[in-house]
Amino acid sequence: MAVTAEQNALTIEGRKPEEAAGEYLYRGIAARPFRRVFNLADYVQVKEASFRDGLLIIDLVREVPEAMKPRRVQIGSGASPASQIEQKKAA
Repeated sequence: MAVTAEQNALTIEGRKPEEAAGEYLYRGIAARPFRRVFNLADYVQVKEASFRDGLLIIDLVREVPEAMKPRRVQIGSGASPASQIEQKKAA
C-alpha cells in the first residue's frame, strides 16, 4: 500500500501481493489493485499514516498561516486623525 501527499491531493494505492497459485472455492476480498484520490482543502497537511487492526489511519491537520488567521482590530474614538494630532500636541 502506498500513500502519497501532493499539493492539494492525497493518493492511496494498494495492490494485493502475488500469492502461490492455488485453487479457491470462495475468495471474499477482491484481489484487484485500487487507487483513490482525495482532494484536500487549503492548508491541510498529512501528518502520518498507519495501518492498525486492518484499517488505514491517516492523520490530517489544518495549519493556517499566521497572516491568514483572523485578527482583532482596535476601534478608535471616531475623531479625525488631524484632530487627534492637535489634541496630543496640546497635552
